[in-house]
Order: sequence, then C-alpha cells, then structure tokens
Amino acid sequence: MTSRLIDISPEGYEAHAIHADGRTWAETNCYLDLWVEILHSLGLDPVPAAACALSARFDGSQWTFIKFKTEDLFALYGIDVGEMNVWRPVLAHVEDNLAAGMLSTVEVDAYWLPDTAGIGYHEARTKTTIVANYVDREAHVLEYFHNSGYHRLVGEDFRGVFGLDHPGETTFTPYVEQIRFEGNPRYHPERFDAVVRRHVDMRPTGNPVRDLGKRVVADVPWIRESGVETFHLWTFGVLRQCGAGAELAADLCEYLGRNGFIGAAEFAPGFREVAQGAKSVQFQVARAARGRSVDPSAQLDAMADAWECSMDGVAHTLGRV
Repeated sequence: MTSRLIDISPEGYEAHAIHADGRTWAETNCYLDLWVEILHSLGLDPVPAAACALSARFDGSQWTFIKFKTEDLFALYGIDVGEMNVWRPVLAHVEDNLAAGMLSTVEVDAYWLPDTAGIGYHEARTKTTIVANYVDREAHVLEYFHNSGYHRLVGEDFRGVFGLDHPGETTFTPYVEQIRFEGNPRYHPERFDAVVRRHVDMRPTGNPVRDLGKRVVADVPWIRESGVETFHLWTFGVLRQCGAGAELAADLCEYLGRNGFIGAAEFAPGFREVAQGAKSVQFQVARAARGRSVDPSAQLDAMADAWECSMDGVAHTLGRV
C-alpha cells in the first residue's frame, strides 16, 4: 500500500472554479482538466498556466487540443513533467513513482473508470488519461484524478484498468509521465510575464476562429449525412476545444487585470462571447446531425469578430502588437 502523495479524499472533494456548474464549458479535455485539479489540490492557482489558450489555432480540421505546456508548469510552479520508459507492468511503475514522491499520468481505458458512468463506464472502450495519487494493490483500490474531479475505483475496475486479469494481452504500451515536485511546489509570479508573452508571440497569423467557422459551415452537410455519433466525435476537436479554450482565455484576461496589466480584463467578455457562441453553434450542428437544415454562419462570424478584438486587445496590453 502506498500513501497518498497529495492528502485529499474523493469524499467531499471540491473541484476548482474552472469546473463549476455555471461555466459555459465545464470540461475541456481529460489532460488539461486533470491538471487543473492537481494544481488546485496542491493549493496552486491553475489560471496562469491557461496562457496556452492564447497560442491555440485551427489546423484546417480541428482546434488545438489544449494542454498546459510542460515548460510552463516548470516555469510557473517548479513542477517537472516528462515521459518515462515503460518496461514493466504499469502498476509497478505507478507504485514506484508514488514511493519516490512522484505522480504518474497514465493512459487507460475509460471502460474501467466509474466517474464516466452513463457515458462509457462498462460500455465503451475509450482511451483517456488519469493521474494516480493512491494505490493499494492488495485491497485493489486506486484513487485518481480524471477530468474535473478526484475519484476512487475498486475491485474488478482496479484489475481491469491495470490489466491484471489478463497479463500479457495488452495491445499497446500506454504513455506514462512522471510528475516530479522539487521541494514544495509554489507559484513563481515573477516568471508569468515571460510565459504569457511567449504564448501571445506564438499566436497564429490571421484569425483562427474565422478559419474554423469556414470549416464548420462546409462540414454541416457531411454531419447531416453522418449522424449523431460522428457529430460527437467531430465536435470534441472543433467546437469544444475552441469554446473551452476561449473561456480559459477569458479567465486569463481577468487574472491579468488583477495582477498589474491594466485594461486586460476588458477583453474577457469577448473571449466569453466566443465560448458561448461555440456552444450555440454546437447545438445547431447537433440538430443538423438529426437531419435538420441549419446555417450557423452568422454566429460563427460574430465569434470570429469577438476573438479578433479580444486577441488584439490582449496583445496590445502586453506590448506584443
């Protein structure tokens, strides 16, 4: 049995405000969401790491899969994240890392995760990422971060998530990272300026939301023919990542405004308009997936205008025009 590296419990766990019910997008993706909760559980504000939302872009088919950058986690909090060589059963690596004072990100099959009840638990095979914080091999208990919370699984799910019932039958070696804390993690505000300015400098030329809008309009007939299942796969990488990322950008603007960047908070409403617009367009395209005719062009144009205004404003505030 390994002690909890972060002293928390699933009972009564309170998620960070980024995952509050009142959000337009209560979740972004499994990797970013679990990092929000890890930082929150360490007593650290995850919003500065959301600077990565400012360098997101549209690649012609999908929006950036937004992740807190490893270099930002190290600069801002002193947390070192790196891939590890998986040459033994994953459970052994997770146990060793915890014993050495390290967390582990682990790719697993969401089929075994009870927090996905109703959307895949014991129903669908889906790859996702968790972070193990407590393991008891003999009692078959795992406590883990996943999506917007901290959870526990036991028994058959423990054996399933680590492949214990059928050793040697795993068809792939999961991606595993070590999360090292050098001393007690703390926020380094003196490094934030460089981090946020770097992401502004990395922003794409042109307007990525306008580019996304053109693709959405072009995809509507295809979605109508392909149906609801395809729509859900499509929208995760297009509208959800764009909308959730824009909402994080709004949080970042408000953080900037509270921390010496005068006027930055004025651009948060524009990013929130993009987030809300993406949700509205998602509902429209969902209707198309059910065979209805829709035209989200006007909403997408408004989103693009709001993004451009807010991004230009933030860049000007940071002196990166």
